[in-house]
Amino acid sequence: MQRVKLDRIDRRILADLQADGRMTNVELARRAGISAPPCLRRVRALEEAGYVKGYHAEIDPGALGFNVTVFAHVGLNSQAEADLKSFEELVKGWPEVRECHMLAGETDFLLKVVAHDWDDYQRFLTTRLTAAPNISHVKSALAIRTSKLQPGVPIDVEAGPEPEHE
Repeated sequence: MQRVKLDRIDRRILADLQADGRMTNVELARRAGISAPPCLRRVRALEEAGYVKGYHAEIDPGALGFNVTVFAHVGLNSQAEADLKSFEELVKGWPEVRECHMLAGETDFLLKVVAHDWDDYQRFLTTRLTAAPNISHVKSALAIRTSKLQPGVPIDVEAGPEPEHE
């Protein structure tokens, strides 16, 4: 992975791609104030340097019948590195788990789980999650509504030069 030092144009490109990953290179270049060929070179350099990890469509869960989102706070019996990694590998095979975060504190992992309905989540909870090895406890928090869903990070386009990314 090569090193890229971000300037204002790079941050503008990243902010615009984060807002709309389907934006054409011509539109991206226009917004950044440069021509299309150097814009494409910059995008490729940002991808190669690991700033851009992928491009995804935002899907409406309700349109596909996923009407329930639950945040499961999972505690493990053992926090040995091998046990933590084993749990993380197990979770990767569960498609209903959309996010898995290891936490410091009382909860070892926070899982974002989508389900068709509450019964569907309960089936997942009893047949997969609590039945998994090394599970100490699970506390479920049902999301009532989402008032903000903004993936990515805040990008200050006008900031000074960023430290180099390795």
